[in-house]
Amino acid sequence: MARVETSSSRPYHLVIFGASGFTGQFVVEEVARTASEGPKGSLKWAVAGRSKQKLEKVLEQAAGALSKPELRAEVDIIVADVGEPDSLAAMCKQAVIVLNCVGPYRFYGEPVVKACVENGAHHIDISGEPQFLEGMQLNYSSQAAEKGVYIIGSCGFDSIPADMGVLYTRDQFKGTLTAVESFLTVSAGAEGGCIHDGTWQSAIYGFADSQKLQNLRRKFNHKPLPTVGTKLKRRGALFYCNELQQYSVPFMGSDPSVVKRTQRFLTEECQATPVQYGAYAGIGGIGNIIKMLFAGMMFLFLVKFSFGRNLLIKYPEFFSFGMFSKAGPTRKQMEASSFQFTFYGEGYTEEQDTSQEKPSAKIRTRVQGPEAGYVATPIAMVQAALTLLNEAAALPKTGGVYTPGAAFAKTTLVDRLNKHGIQFSVI
Repeated sequence: MARVETSSSRPYHLVIFGASGFTGQFVVEEVARTASEGPKGSLKWAVAGRSKQKLEKVLEQAAGALSKPELRAEVDIIVADVGEPDSLAAMCKQAVIVLNCVGPYRFYGEPVVKACVENGAHHIDISGEPQFLEGMQLNYSSQAAEKGVYIIGSCGFDSIPADMGVLYTRDQFKGTLTAVESFLTVSAGAEGGCIHDGTWQSAIYGFADSQKLQNLRRKFNHKPLPTVGTKLKRRGALFYCNELQQYSVPFMGSDPSVVKRTQRFLTEECQATPVQYGAYAGIGGIGNIIKMLFAGMMFLFLVKFSFGRNLLIKYPEFFSFGMFSKAGPTRKQMEASSFQFTFYGEGYTEEQDTSQEKPSAKIRTRVQGPEAGYVATPIAMVQAALTLLNEAAALPKTGGVYTPGAAFAKTTLVDRLNKHGIQFSVI
């Protein structure tokens, strides 16, 4: 069972690394908001990063936003830098769990994972980068298992709503679920919305390195998962979605990769029936299609060359038609934004013969919540950490590198998320 107790040498349940980054600020506020949900009603935590002054400012801002002036005195500061392994080791030795908010993870993630594994700290991140996530599984899973350390990736909007949403759909289905398609829609208020350019940079490098991801996947030497029921057909690159009543495209994030890894783990380790998965996102009407096609063509051309990547990184607002910005969204924009995943599942009823018939039963579920990047992501990340702290006995028997679904399938994470505004329901 995971070691989750603090001690004199490991005084903190949580250390938030990268707390002075754009997302880190909101993770700090979410931890402060939910500290009473820690083991025995309390949570010992600290913030970490390169600059003591910036971390002090983060705590000051959180104290003001939450009307908790005591944060400035009660929360400790640890100075640690990705480029200084000794500082990372010292940080990890003090933490039960490191909440790693430092991205892009392809550049800055591995040293933190390595330090956590070597120094006995569990690690939770909010990466949406398949190359990093799968690379950590390939390189650190056996070492983490030996040390009893849980490395749990993609615990933000990528990919807890999708991964846990598929498991929730399976658990609500009366019979054997065989396939699920998810459709994401995002709503913004009158002032619009945008995404901080850290996510934009991750996308740029992800597309540029797509061949490396394919090479990495070959190293696993996985056999294809068995297809149960009707084979799920892939939809086109752009199609009109009758379910959403708008045009849709395949979802470009890490959700398909994460869900597939979860299904492989549950099939191979828990003898579950694998669920096929397709992920899509609604983009609206004709005007949005024209914008997306124009931006997409420029992106795919420029991302191939280093000068093009530099241009994309330097001018995110221009090349993304305002979807990404260096400043990120305002708090007012966040308050007015929301997301909704709708899951359409099919499978066999309990009475059907799975070897002879086609699946005939259907189910529709929904996961909805507040603004995805900086409200829902901190909620998901912190609830994942609190689940690890409070429900260690329900985690997989050994440490390792896990997806959220693999780690939390037998926990109450979905119930915890429901209580914090990320709602799972059958519709």
